[in-house]
Amino acid sequence: MSEQAQTQAAPAAASQDGGGQGRARTVARRKTTKKQGLGQKEIHLFGNGVKLFSKKEQVHLFKGLASMLKAQISTADALKFYANGHPNKVLAGALLAIAHDVNDGISIHEAFRRSKKFDEMTIGLVQAGGDSGQLYQAFADLSKRITTEMAFRKKIKKAIMIPCIVMPILMGAFIASQVKIVPQVQGMMSGMSQEPDGMIALSFTISEYTQEYWVLVVLSMIAIVVTIFLSAVVKNIILNICMARIKVIRQLIMSLRQMTFLSTMRLLYSNGISLAKSIKVSANSVKGTPFYGELNSAAEKYEKQGLSLSNAFAKFTSVDQQVVHMLAIGEKSASLDVQLELLAEMYEESADELMDTFTGFISTVVLIMAGVLVAAIFIGTFMPIFLMGPKMMNQAH
Repeated sequence: MSEQAQTQAAPAAASQDGGGQGRARTVARRKTTKKQGLGQKEIHLFGNGVKLFSKKEQVHLFKGLASMLKAQISTADALKFYANGHPNKVLAGALLAIAHDVNDGISIHEAFRRSKKFDEMTIGLVQAGGDSGQLYQAFADLSKRITTEMAFRKKIKKAIMIPCIVMPILMGAFIASQVKIVPQVQGMMSGMSQEPDGMIALSFTISEYTQEYWVLVVLSMIAIVVTIFLSAVVKNIILNICMARIKVIRQLIMSLRQMTFLSTMRLLYSNGISLAKSIKVSANSVKGTPFYGELNSAAEKYEKQGLSLSNAFAKFTSVDQQVVHMLAIGEKSASLDVQLELLAEMYEESADELMDTFTGFISTVVLIMAGVLVAAIFIGTFMPIFLMGPKMMNQAH
């Protein structure tokens, strides 16, 4: 029996066995949860306050589920087996709730969504796997993609870790030099009745501004960093600005997004799902991006207006021209599933190359910033002393 048949058999059995009892239990359980967990309405300034499972936990989870489903274990049982004895009680509880929902007739992707512990890309791929009867393949793909994402994050952290430690130290040294050392030099010149001019005057002016505003600037920088870290909206705004201004970031993000929905679309279409539905379901894997609306629009035009797939993508989406070209080849040669697989592989390779380019770019930027701070410390601290020396010698003569 296929995984799709097993997944559908559990809801059917529950329906025949207990009628509406399963759904009644679900409603009662959710009402109880609301009473116990929500004494008053919560207001979240940054996001919805729900913490997703860690990437590492998700990799292990999806690898385990994929292996069990491939061994013909039903979805609900696989979830229960993985949850049983798991050290993370929150994860175990969420998986048991998902298994309960599946047994009650709720679709697997909707059960994952109700847990509020997985992002939209994950839910979209789970939906693709459930609809195509290849849920084990969807879980395996998820494990692979999250592993790739973790590797990318590790590269970024490695590139910026040392500069992120050094730069605050350099900033602290700059502030200390402007607040403690430069005023002493200024006092020496005043004691010698020397009037600062040129670069010395500029250095003293910078020192005065630093003494007056450094606390406000430091607090503002901390507030900005915390806001970026906590707010998804601010992150998206910054990401959009970076994509508009920096070519390598735009290419990397576009490659990752296109790889995601193309591989999802291939998974669905190669398992007998209609092309229009494949596009719509694959759009869920890039929900929250411009591709989501574009793909749904292209699917609607393809289905209702009779446009070819390549024309629909060319007119209503912002995919690369290479995607449109290979989709046209797939339509003409009746090899669309092959072309989709080739495109997904091509963008996966492109994303790997762009990740290396991007980490190199980040390293260069942070090193330049560190160099600027070192120069600022040297110039701000020692330049007044060097320039004051000749003046003192002239006065002595």
